[in-house]
Order: sequence, then structure tokens, then C-alpha cells
Amino acid sequence: MAVIRKYMSSVAWNLFLITTGAVVFAIGLNGIAVPHKFITGGTTGLSLLIYYYTGLLNPGIWYFLINIPIFVVGWLFVSRRFFLYSIYGTVVFSAAIERISLQIPVHDPMLAVLAAGILLGIGSGITLHSLGSAGGNDIIAIILHQKFNVRMGTFYIMFNLVLFGFSFSVLNTDLVLYSLALSFVISQVLDYVLTISNQRKLVLVISDKADEIMQVITGKLHRGVTFLNGTGAYTGRPKKVILTVVHNYQIKRLEDAVFSCDENAFVIMGNTFNVLGRGFSRRKVY
Repeated sequence: MAVIRKYMSSVAWNLFLITTGAVVFAIGLNGIAVPHKFITGGTTGLSLLIYYYTGLLNPGIWYFLINIPIFVVGWLFVSRRFFLYSIYGTVVFSAAIERISLQIPVHDPMLAVLAAGILLGIGSGITLHSLGSAGGNDIIAIILHQKFNVRMGTFYIMFNLVLFGFSFSVLNTDLVLYSLALSFVISQVLDYVLTISNQRKLVLVISDKADEIMQVITGKLHRGVTFLNGTGAYTGRPKKVILTVVHNYQIKRLEDAVFSCDENAFVIMGNTFNVLGRGFSRRKVY
């Protein structure tokens, strides 16, 4: 496990994530979004809007030029390592957008929105699993997420609302609305890709046999347990409340373990978007 974690923080692994994300993103952009003249949102969408309006250069070059002032912000507020990875990400993304030339035969606009949104969201998510970014809005989104815990998908939606407001003067209304739908799909897929490896179940168990249930959870499921002190509102008696976090695939085993000990137990399960600590994910430091 330690070897795997060391490799996943290595330069080679991070460059692989950034490159793979760039290729997937470019396929969705050049293969579906650009042929339908969609605006993808973010810095890429701004690059496309300038390209559609001026007809000069190409989206990849515009993307690179817009990123120059944004990188100054990344240098000042994140880290030098993040800055260098993001430089690589911007160059790779720009090159992939310029060099990958194909058209995926999706003709229905709504199907194109779904297909492009999935590819663009996956590409962005893969890149953001690295210790760098693809530049552009990713840098600003990471700063806001670190400083103010703003979810990245939420920031992209807010930025895109402003961007699409200006798009009405360049594109027809139908294309802008399709682009808004595309932006929503991208943000949802992006948030899912970013959290899929960290999603766990937070479980609270209220039972008169808390000690017995604790032994089963720690012994058979190999998960840690914390006792919370509670008091029954009706009986006034003190109770031990079990708090634990388990992987999604352990839910059924946990349920069987609890009710095999106490069929009258009260169990509360909730989704968590990020669990940091031993046995789960490590804190990501850029």
C-alpha cells in the first residue's frame, strides 16, 4: 500500500493523469463540442467564444494566451510544484486541442450535449486528480476550494452563467441554451469523478449492545469505531452511540453485523464526499 501511494504521488503518475485528461478532453471538445459550435464554459469556452467571434488563430492558441495572467495567480497563491505541473498541463491541453482532429458522428444536439459533457467532465476530473491542473479556471477553482471550500463544479457553473450571458451576442439562443446544458453536465460529471474514490458511508448506531457491536465492527470489518455519549430523551438513560465510517461495499456486512447483535438497533447511514485519514484518502497538498 505504501508503495502504491508513493507511486501515485510521483512525477510520472501526475504527468500521466494530466496527459490522459488532456487527450480525453480534446476528444470531447474537437469531436463533438466544436462541430456543434457549443461553448464549453470556463477558459476553454472563453477561447472558443473568441475564436467563433474573430475567426483568428485557433482555440488552443487562445487558451494558451488567456492562461498567462492566470498563472501569475497560481504562482502566488498555490505552490511552485502546482505551478510547474499546471504549465505542463496547459501546454499539453493546448497541443491536444490543436492536434487531435476528429468528428464523432453524434447528430442530435441533446445527445451531443450528453456525450460531450461526459467526455469533458471525465477529462477535467482525471487532470484534477493530479497535483496540477490544465490551467485556466482550474487554477482559480482550486484556490477557491482550498481557501473557502467552494466546490469546483459550483464555481464553474457560476463563471459560466456570466460567460453565457455574453454568448447571446455572438451565438444564437438555441446554441447558448445547449451550451448551458453542456456546462451543467460537465460540472456534475466533474464533481462525480473528483469524489468517486473518496465517497464513503458515515454510520451512527444506537443500541443497548454497543460494546458487542463494536467488537464485531473492529474484528470482522476492520474499521475503527468512536463512542459518542448520548442520552435517551424518553427514558433518560445514558447510551453509547457508535460512529464509524465504512467503504460502500461494506454496508451490507455492517448491517448484518449490527442486527445480528441487536435486532432492535437504530442505524443511520449518510453519504460523505471526502474522508481523510488512515485507511481512507490522504490529504491532497498541491
